[in-house]
Amino acid sequence: MRVALVHDWLTGMRGGERVLHELAGMFPDADLHTLVFVPGSTSERIESLAIEASVLSRLPGAARHYRKLLPLLPLAIEAKRLSDYDLVLSTSHAVAKGVRVAPGTPHLSYCFTPMRYVWDQADVYLGRGLKRALAAPLVAYLRAFDLRTSRPDRVTRFTACSQNVANRIRRIYDREAEVVYPPVAVDRFRPNGKEPENFFLVVGGFVAYKREDVAVEAFRELGTGYRLVVAGDGPARRRLEARAPANVEFVGRVDDAELADLYASCRALLFPGDEDFGMIPVEVQAAGRPVIAFGRGGALETVLGVVEGRTVAESTGLWFEPQTPAAAANAVREFERVERAFDPATLRAHAMRFAPQCFREGIDREIAATLHRS
Repeated sequence: MRVALVHDWLTGMRGGERVLHELAGMFPDADLHTLVFVPGSTSERIESLAIEASVLSRLPGAARHYRKLLPLLPLAIEAKRLSDYDLVLSTSHAVAKGVRVAPGTPHLSYCFTPMRYVWDQADVYLGRGLKRALAAPLVAYLRAFDLRTSRPDRVTRFTACSQNVANRIRRIYDREAEVVYPPVAVDRFRPNGKEPENFFLVVGGFVAYKREDVAVEAFRELGTGYRLVVAGDGPARRRLEARAPANVEFVGRVDDAELADLYASCRALLFPGDEDFGMIPVEVQAAGRPVIAFGRGGALETVLGVVEGRTVAESTGLWFEPQTPAAAANAVREFERVERAFDPATLRAHAMRFAPQCFREGIDREIAATLHRS
């Protein structure tokens, strides 16, 4: 088959790009279409493909400020008209699914979420009050685009990255989607066989919806007897670090080996955001450590919380609600009470459900179903 891959932008190696990395391995001869491409920002495997970026990629400052181009993204993606392909496979959380394909060409969209900026996360990104009112025309325009490009004449079949997202696709697009969980490189992370060190861990992207602030403020409430290590970087890191209490340490961006060591050494990972899926909780479970997660979104699928009918030894973490520092602090205290009952072997076995091989098998089934319908 002649395959075209379509991805929103190539500016870093985040969860979406890890999915694309796996697809690039499955289709090494595919063409890759994107809006903005920053060479060297993703994996060698992705960048070995024939990459065609839009005119937006040539604008001054696009590499850093591509999110500010949001009003132009629908125009740019629809300017791409793909023909002479046997299959178009888009990986989309913004506009990639809106690419125009030749009539009769099957288009499978692996959906990370309907456009989060204007649906479930609109308040987080656009605020409320006057700012939101001023953004109303843009929101209406982007919602209309998102709905129009979700129809069967544009997308043959949707695949969702989680049941959480499948439910959102049904509610917003009125389309059904099978779930294929993203590939998590679980073999990169393993238990170290040692007692955990006396710290909890957050791995952050420091954008609004990830809510690292909830974890930081929880440790302000917990006090000096508790230590939190915060790894990662992003737009809000400096502001959050500047007002963090003394028992919270920011270590910045870490390499793969350092991250694996942090995972295997921490007492538990705090995951305070409402994610579409969330690879980080799976990675830390592969290293044999439990998760204390906000009990919404993807964490309900990636973490086995302690609930009635499931013992701590059969679980992989705790869920907390609401999404507040007080609730997170209480969950840390509850974790201390049951900490030694968590079983590293159970944690790792659960993480293996999200291994790359499971993703490849699922995508193969979805491609077969897409071709059968076309």
